[in-house]
Amino acid sequence: MIILPAIDIKNGECVRLVKGDFDTAHKVAEDPLKTAQDFEASGAQWIHMVDLEGALEGKLQNAPIYLRIAENTSLKVEVGGGIRDMKAVDYYLSNGISRVILGSVAVENPVFVKEAVDKYGEKIAVGIDAKNGKVATRGWLTVGEDDYISFATQMEALGVSTIIFTDISKDGTLEGPNTEQLEALSKAVSCNIIASGGICNIEDIKTLCALNLYGAICGKSIYSGTLNLTEAVAFCVEGSL
Repeated sequence: MIILPAIDIKNGECVRLVKGDFDTAHKVAEDPLKTAQDFEASGAQWIHMVDLEGALEGKLQNAPIYLRIAENTSLKVEVGGGIRDMKAVDYYLSNGISRVILGSVAVENPVFVKEAVDKYGEKIAVGIDAKNGKVATRGWLTVGEDDYISFATQMEALGVSTIIFTDISKDGTLEGPNTEQLEALSKAVSCNIIASGGICNIEDIKTLCALNLYGAICGKSIYSGTLNLTEAVAFCVEGSL
């Protein structure tokens, strides 16, 4: 399992939210590039980045930050937030970004997901953010009627190979991931599943590894010190040997 330390960007700053509430945004680090380089020094190979303003406004707002990190580290960068058309996908993937995450647009325009997957294959991931098992969009402000499992199977049918699943009620809480929903999802589809939301400590990492998930996104746990990134990465590497 890979560990993806997270950097969420709002107004050019590294922030974290609690349960997706933008009013809870608080700064967690001074410089995005320095933070990414610290993650790299701790052994991370991937980094998960979200353009929070982009997610709300449906357009790329903080793109230069992500490109700078891709250019100045060896990290593979995955980016989500505001990617709603092929122009945005092309821009990121032609400028050093390793994987882009389609969120709201995957719900609203599945035909576009198919086009993106046909063009870029495994470089396209779909983010499924859920409240009470229902898929949320538009910066988590709109909750629809789609069940996360049925939506995931739809995405798999379109050729999506990687799904990032977030239980919004867990995000930023350090209360532990929603292992029940993650296990159900991993059994329902053959996609690579990346867990997001609630991860607190190395025990949570061990639990997710036991579910044979592809990856785990860790944000607040790293910034608050409840999870040692070096230890987490080492455990996952040793576990895969």
